[in-house]
Amino acid sequence: MGAFLSELFRARLYKRTQGKISRQATFYALVVILGFGVYRMSAVLLLSKEFNMKAPICTAVFLGGCWAIYRLVNFPVFADFLIAVQAEMNKVSWPSRKELKRATVVVLVVMLLLAGMIFLFDIVLKIIAVKMGILG
Repeated sequence: MGAFLSELFRARLYKRTQGKISRQATFYALVVILGFGVYRMSAVLLLSKEFNMKAPICTAVFLGGCWAIYRLVNFPVFADFLIAVQAEMNKVSWPSRKELKRATVVVLVVMLLLAGMIFLFDIVLKIIAVKMGILG
């Protein structure tokens, strides 16, 4: 934690040309989560009528959180992880649209068949339990 706190007050970018997409995606996803948290915090602060400093506090928390997230994605250990993630994602062979549709249909059909089988097992076991007097 001490390393992150010392990194928090720096403005430099760690390996700025590597892992840009994964860092940006991580940053924006965490900012959206922070935004929901600040929105919820503002709703809670709105309930206390005598407290009128809601806007400055929420703004400060949001801006401070954005800075902390920005520094997090540039923290060397975490940035190296995101760089490695992007390198691995570049190695993935993505399916074509036709293959994706076919695989989706297979998954949906198998899921429906399994759901039907579980439903039938449930009915059969219920009938057996009623006949044995376990269920009334």
